Amino acid sequence: MDYRTGSIGRVFAIRFDHGDDFLTELTALVKKEDVRNGWFQIIGGVMEIDCVIGPKAPVMPPEPIWSELRDARETLGSGSIFWDENDEPKTHLHAALGHHGETITGCLRKGSKTYLILEVVLFEINGFQASRPWSAEKGFNILTFS
Repeated sequence: MDYRTGSIGRVFAIRFDHGDDFLTELTALVKKEDVRNGWFQIIGGVMEIDCVIGPKAPVMPPEPIWSELRDARETLGSGSIFWDENDEPKTHLHAALGHHGETITGCLRKGSKTYLILEVVLFEINGFQASRPWSAEKGFNILTFS
């Protein structure tokens, strides 16, 4: 385990409208506002998302199982943003995605289209330096403190 202590900086209330690509637009906002460390909550709906719903086996590095969802999903999730070694923001977002009483939980990765509305509250975290560089050993970007 490794950790740092920080404090909340700016707080952003963000609304994504029907059809918006929220992951792309969230990344653009993070770049524009230079949010280096952040935590966010999402609530609303998605109608298109590609997500990882688990590894095939509990081994390192993991082999992901992908799910491509192309229907309206009620969405509740939480994520973080830290920048990688190429000075690009890397989002890590897990969410529960419900449809007609059935729920899939996964790591939302790409192809993100908003259904009706998606509300996001992004908290900037100040007071420490962190990044999310690629780890070949683990097979994913890992939170690293400086």
